[in-house]
Order: sequence, then structure tokens, then C-alpha cells
Amino acid sequence: MAKIDAFFKLMNEQKASDVHLISGQQPVLRIRGDLERVKYKVLDDNELRSMLYEITPEDKIKVFEETGDLDFAYEIPGLARYRVNFFLQINGIGAVFREIPNEILTVEQLGLPPVISRLALLPRGIVIVTGPTGSGKSTTLAAIIDEVNRKRKDHVITIEDPIEFVHTSKNCIINHREVGAHTRTFSSALRASLREDPDIILVGEMRDLETIRLAIEAAATGHLVFSTLHTQSAAKTIDRIIEVFPVGEQAQIRSTLADSIRAVLSQSLFKRIDMKGRIAVMEVLIATQAVRAMIRESKTHQIQSALQTGKKYGMQTLDDAIFTHLKAGRISPSEAYMKCVDKEKFRSYLTEPPPDFTEV
Repeated sequence: MAKIDAFFKLMNEQKASDVHLISGQQPVLRIRGDLERVKYKVLDDNELRSMLYEITPEDKIKVFEETGDLDFAYEIPGLARYRVNFFLQINGIGAVFREIPNEILTVEQLGLPPVISRLALLPRGIVIVTGPTGSGKSTTLAAIIDEVNRKRKDHVITIEDPIEFVHTSKNCIINHREVGAHTRTFSSALRASLREDPDIILVGEMRDLETIRLAIEAAATGHLVFSTLHTQSAAKTIDRIIEVFPVGEQAQIRSTLADSIRAVLSQSLFKRIDMKGRIAVMEVLIATQAVRAMIRESKTHQIQSALQTGKKYGMQTLDDAIFTHLKAGRISPSEAYMKCVDKEKFRSYLTEPPPDFTEV
């Protein structure tokens, strides 16, 4: 057993999502979204580097020492997998480990809207899950792929950096590929995947123009593609994709995206007040004919109206989703107010509404 494994056992016992091990500081756990220091000595750079290198493959140590940054996955059999990031900072080495549970929760267990299950049965197109880092995008995608695995008989290829949730093939064939270990880049793996007879492709993150282009092309040519972006609303996601392309290409990509987009899920994590844990609160945009026309005609400012009137298709705005969880007693009024879009709608639920200096 590696010396560092004791921190992961503590993490598991405390139900923490992340552990921060930073030279010059005490270890820190993230529990239900909050950082809490561990009663342990301040970490020394040499001691921490030794602990970290004990679990790191030789080739990845070389990469880290050349670049100062490193991503990979680490697994303790019977406990969990971890997404790992090493970095250099002013006091020496630092590392953040995020726990990836061995059990993949279903859409129902996660409390996601029922329409999410139907996305797993789409024949083609692209579905994008968005939100800030740590908002549960990977967990949502894992639930959708699990739904695929149970209900379809298809070939699924995942391209990730690093591999997070590992799916055991049930009705589907699932091939996991890790950037750096099994392929050079997202774009090279995505390009190669089109020759590997896939039905469904999961792209862990659309990081650059080439990856975005290939993902949209794969969806347009008859594949079902799932991916993520770090955006905060459905409308902004569409604009972000289009703005990545050179001006001369934007009209064409707008048309292609309008034809291939199927849904945008924009989510954020909230602390639960009815039980321990957190819950994903999600804006859901379904690409109806009207929504596709808005994208094609450069009228994405109208998407918010489509979200408000599209409930029969399974759509919901972020504020409506927050309001549903607030009324059910799952989340606190203060967090609902802090993360909502329309502050006035939630102000009355607070005993002392805080002044918002950004709206002055």
C-alpha cells in the first residue's frame, strides 16, 4: 500500500469529493462543496513529492518535470478511481485528487429530469453537457452512457483525459481511450474513431477548434456524440461554439450545428439541506425545429424564450429547476438566490436579502 493511500481512505470516510495536497500547507478535503483542513502537519515539498511519485508511472514523472503540469488517473482496487492533477506552485509541488466512484449512478438515482434518459436513445446528433469545473458533468455523462449500455446494442468509444468512469460492457461494446496513454490528442482520437465503426462517441472535453469541428462533423455524418464545455447556459454554449471558428466559417458551422444539435444540458451543483450530499440542478435545452431555426438564423438571444415555453418537450430554465428544488425543500433559499439568474424571483424567500453590488 502506498503511503498516500491513507489520504484516500480518509477522503472516502469523510465523503469528500476532492483532496488537495499542497507543499507548504496542511492537506485539505472538499466536503459537500466546502474546503476543510485535515489535522495533519504542513506538507514538506520533498516528502510530498516522494509520496506523489510513488504512485506515478515513470513516463508521467518525466512529463511533469519537463512541463510542470500533469493529468492522469489512479485507482485503488475496491475503493475508487481518482482523477489526478499535479502542478508546480511557489512552495513546490501540489496535487489535487478527485474521487470517481466505482458505482455509476443512474439518471433516476441522480435526480436528473426524465428527459435525460431519452437522450441515450437518440439515433444521431450531438448532446453537450456544460457547467463550471466540479459541477458534475462527468457524472451526468456516465449516467447517460450507462443508460446506453443497458438499452442499446452499439459500439461506444470514449475519449478522455484521463479516463474517469469505467463502464463494463453489457449490451454494448465500450472502448475507453485515454489521451496521452492510448492516443496523442482528442482530435487525433476523434478522427481515428470514425474508422473504428462507432455508433456513439463520448468526447471528454471539446478543448479546441479542431476537436469541436470533428465532433460536430461526426454528429452530422450519422453518429451520436456526447461532450462537455465550460459554459454557464444553453444560449452561451451555442454562441461559444460558433465564436471559436474563424469569421468566414461561422455561417457554415451555424448551419451544420443547427442540423446536428440535439440538446444542451447546463448544470450546477447545490448542497442538499434534506440529507447529506449535493444535487445537480439543470437547465435543459432540447433542439426543436424552432430552436434550430434560431441557431441557423443567428437569433440565439431568443433561446431563453424557447426554454420558458418548451416544457412539453422536457425543457426547463435554470431558475425553474432551482425553484422546483427549493419548493421541495432540497436546497437552501440563500444558495438558490446566489446561483439563480433572476434575483427578484427568489429575493422574497430570504429573511435578509443581501445587497448585490454587481447589480448597482
